[in-house]
Amino acid sequence: MTLKYLITGATGGLGEQVLAYFAANRPASEFAAASSRESNRKQFEDRGIAFRHANYDDPASLEAAFHGVENLLFVSTNVFDNEKRQKQHENFINAAKKVGVKHVWYTSLAFGGYESTSKAAVQQVHLITENLLKKSGITYTSIREGVYTDAFPVFINWFPTTSTISLPSDGPMALTLRHELGEATARLMIAGGHENEIVLLTAQEAIRPSEIVDVINKTTGRQVKFEIVSGDEYVRRNGANDLGGKPAAFFEMVRSWWDAIEKGELETTSPLMSEVLGREPVKASEAIRDLLTQNPDFTWHQNYV
Repeated sequence: MTLKYLITGATGGLGEQVLAYFAANRPASEFAAASSRESNRKQFEDRGIAFRHANYDDPASLEAAFHGVENLLFVSTNVFDNEKRQKQHENFINAAKKVGVKHVWYTSLAFGGYESTSKAAVQQVHLITENLLKKSGITYTSIREGVYTDAFPVFINWFPTTSTISLPSDGPMALTLRHELGEATARLMIAGGHENEIVLLTAQEAIRPSEIVDVINKTTGRQVKFEIVSGDEYVRRNGANDLGGKPAAFFEMVRSWWDAIEKGELETTSPLMSEVLGREPVKASEAIRDLLTQNPDFTWHQNYV
């Protein structure tokens, strides 16, 4: 039996948003949700959404889940172990090829814009995965998703009690709301095309950390200070007394993000998201202001261990 769309990572932040658009706009017979946990089946089936179990560590489960699928959303895994992540992605691609999936839509990341290199550690497996897709012979589209505006607290390591934000760069970032990325990704899949291409989904404004701090202060009445420090000092300060309990190793990894940002890797914007949505995506400055207006103590779950 043919299934037009399968949404993997359906319990994760981005996959959940993609699925929500399908559920609101497409017949239930056209799509299904997939998750690595069989225990998630009931929550989807109770909503009238078909479910398939797809464990990235289990090739057999992937093959069974992908059988008969035409368009497969390949949500990248969120593990920080790049070796494990690469193996999971290899399992995914091999299974999709083996069962004859027609089109794989991969959720990559926007570091480096359209380039094939990046200084960001988090981007390395995305680049490897794009190459694996290219070599596989599968029809694919790599969607380089903008970094989430909603995640600004973890990006600049801001907490409601923070008095000074210390970062190694004040480089521009084309931050983009997660729910709009989810909608745009779904619309892109439904529209089709972009075969064997790398596309970029971003809002149209590139905002600097110092400008985010200005928005925080103007919106909440706080007096948060911003300062540029060396990469070593960034790791030392944030890793020693992180309010979220994140270890120094986390900030050592994130340091590579800032090296990339300093080189302009998140500055690139694309009109594609506006075209797909039929409207302008919300600018980061406006989105952050709105989030803080609704909740002056807004936080992001990944800012805490």
